[in-house]
Amino acid sequence: VDAFFRGDKTEAAQRTRKMTSNGQSRADIQPGQVVWIVLKQDQRTGKLTKGIVKDILTKSPTHPHGIKVRLADGRVGRVKEVADE
Repeated sequence: VDAFFRGDKTEAAQRTRKMTSNGQSRADIQPGQVVWIVLKQDQRTGKLTKGIVKDILTKSPTHPHGIKVRLADGRVGRVKEVADE
C-alpha cells in the first residue's frame, strides 16, 4: 500500500498480483490450472499438495481459508497458492 502512495506502481502491482493468487478468490482459479492445496488431513501440518484443478467446489466468490477444489486425481482441498506454471 505504501508503494502505491509513493507512486511505485510496479511494486504495488506485484503485491496486488500476489494477493490475488493466494487461492482465496474463485475468479483466480480455473479448471486445468496447476495449484497447491491443503488436504483436510494435512490442515494441522499445512503440508501442500500440487495438482491440476478438475472442479471448483466453493460457490462463493471468496473464502478466507482458500477456495475448495477437486483435483484431477480426485483429492479435495483448499487452494493455498496458484502455481506459476
